Amino acid sequence: MSGPEGTVLEKDPPPAEVPGGSGGHRRFWSVRRVPAGLVALLTLVVTGAFLYDVVAVRAHRAALGWRRELARQLAERPLDDIWVLTGAGVATALGLWLLLLALTPGLRALLLMRPVDPDVRAALHRDAAATVLRDRALEVAGVRSVRVRVKRARADVRVVSHFRELDDVRTDLTATLDDAVAGLGLARPPSLSLRVRRPGQKGR
Repeated sequence: MSGPEGTVLEKDPPPAEVPGGSGGHRRFWSVRRVPAGLVALLTLVVTGAFLYDVVAVRAHRAALGWRRELARQLAERPLDDIWVLTGAGVATALGLWLLLLALTPGLRALLLMRPVDPDVRAALHRDAAATVLRDRALEVAGVRSVRVRVKRARADVRVVSHFRELDDVRTDLTATLDDAVAGLGLARPPSLSLRVRRPGQKGR
């Protein structure tokens, strides 16, 4: 369920407290439609081919050539054969990839928000959070341009100031951005990394 631009809402019972966790906040889990669809399609094709061949053999027809060749190759090739090792490596890599998808929530672009209703969970997209921080930073006097990148645990803000003392601009920005971060309502507010420079001082 979608809320305001950049937010995601989901009806859900309140999450249980997790020992050692941060207030029991749980991330949203990705549906994984593409990997699930690919696995289902591959499974359907492979099982369908084997089922067709088994039915053909039961109907007193010769087994398909590919299955006879596959059985021969599996019986004759040693375990240290390059093709056997390659196939095993590919199968292992795919299995680990699927296991990783099954055990991780994904949706890293969504930042969990503090619960205001026990039946609703909300999240804010990183781009939306970055836009809010950029707009607030541009309100500070002396700020010419702003680049903001919001990560899970940190918000990197790069500011170009064309007048006023840099220390004064940095002080005002720190106060403004701290207030903006608090106003996002995130369950785990990111720490602020702020850099202020003059135009043309790219190395600083």
